[in-house]
Parts: sequence; C-alpha cells; structure tokens
Amino acid sequence: MITRIVKLTISPSKKEEFKSIFFANKNHIKGFDGCLHVELLQDKKYDNVFFTYSKWEGEKSIEKYRQSKLFGGVWKKTKTCFCAPPEAWSTDELFSL
Repeated sequence: MITRIVKLTISPSKKEEFKSIFFANKNHIKGFDGCLHVELLQDKKYDNVFFTYSKWEGEKSIEKYRQSKLFGGVWKKTKTCFCAPPEAWSTDELFSL
C-alpha cells in the first residue's frame, strides 16, 4: 500500500473554486480502481494551502489513475487554481494504529 500526499497552494481568490472541483470529483476518485482512501485537508495557518491524502493499492494503481481521463479532467481544472507549483510525496506506511 502507498500513501500519496500532495500539497496544493491555491490562489486565495480561487479557494472556493478549488474546493468545488474536489467535492464534485471526490467520489469518482475514491471509486477509482486501486484507490482505498482519499481526504482533503486544509492548513490551519495558511487557509489557501491544501493537502490531498490518499491511499492506493500500489504504484501501478496511482499510475493508472494519473493516466486516466478522470485525472486529466480534474487536474486540468485544478491547475488553473494554483499560485505555486504542487508538491507530491509517495510514502510507504511503516506503522499505523
């Protein structure tokens, strides 16, 4: 299993637009083959900084999603909201309670 964390810095004037895009697509993302979990988090100090936190069966699942029509459409819309380049990490879970 892989946990994917993506930091998205959104233009302050586009925060609501970004959230609308995410909420319109969250169930499709969660329903994508290989996606086990998806969350949207918002920074407490900088309210235009968001993180997606998702769990995937493996690297192949993430790559299949990234090549999908779903991702292409969501990412195309989301990119228009950025005010800084996104940052992403793929992690292996070492411990969980």
